[in-house]
Amino acid sequence: MKLATVESGQVTGSKQSFGSYLEDALNQVAGQEQQAKDMSNKFVLGEVNIDEAMISSQQALLSLQLTTQVRNKVIEAYQEIMRTQI
Repeated sequence: MKLATVESGQVTGSKQSFGSYLEDALNQVAGQEQQAKDMSNKFVLGEVNIDEAMISSQQALLSLQLTTQVRNKVIEAYQEIMRTQI
């Protein structure tokens, strides 16, 4: 992951907008959830063992929990900004 630096009010080193970064992150979470579902189906068919299915499921769960917590913090920050008096 490439870190951006701020020079004279402009962000350098980052060619990706925040919106596209957020979209990519959400797509990755959705991909992990789909992979966990596929692994679960393969486990039922006997194609993978329980270890692989559980690891995939836990990774998807942690990604979803992290996404939810980030969303909650963004909402809290927005609400705090809206309460600020000018």
